[in-house]
Amino acid sequence: MQFRHKIAGGDFAKAGNVASSLKKVLRQLNIDHTVSKRIVIALYEGEVNVVAHAYSGVIEVEIDEEKVKINITDKGPGIIDIEKAMKEGYSTATSQVREMGFGAGMGLSNMKKNSDLMKISSVPGEGTIVELLNYIRPDAR
Repeated sequence: MQFRHKIAGGDFAKAGNVASSLKKVLRQLNIDHTVSKRIVIALYEGEVNVVAHAYSGVIEVEIDEEKVKINITDKGPGIIDIEKAMKEGYSTATSQVREMGFGAGMGLSNMKKNSDLMKISSVPGEGTIVELLNYIRPDAR
């Protein structure tokens, strides 16, 4: 099963819609609640990062009997220092984004905590790709 969603940068009214729709699908597939919660949290954080930092993005989700793979590709400023960006509390969010309650610097670290595997690649001035993988059975990690 595969899904593809386009995300508009700056559209906070729709931030989280993809994560919500995936949550419903995972529920329909009877995926364990603890596993689906981790997947949805990781996706939500990635989705908000696209909205807060990029001009546009695409989220692709692939579900099979063993795992859920999520690729988040954005066009935006990219991440200059990935290691620094992974630290809790570090944020490049604008004051406007922070005033809306986003940009606390927890997005990437929460994505990593809630994924079995996470890979980030970024080209400053072009964009970022985040690949997330979660195994459906917790004992398969």
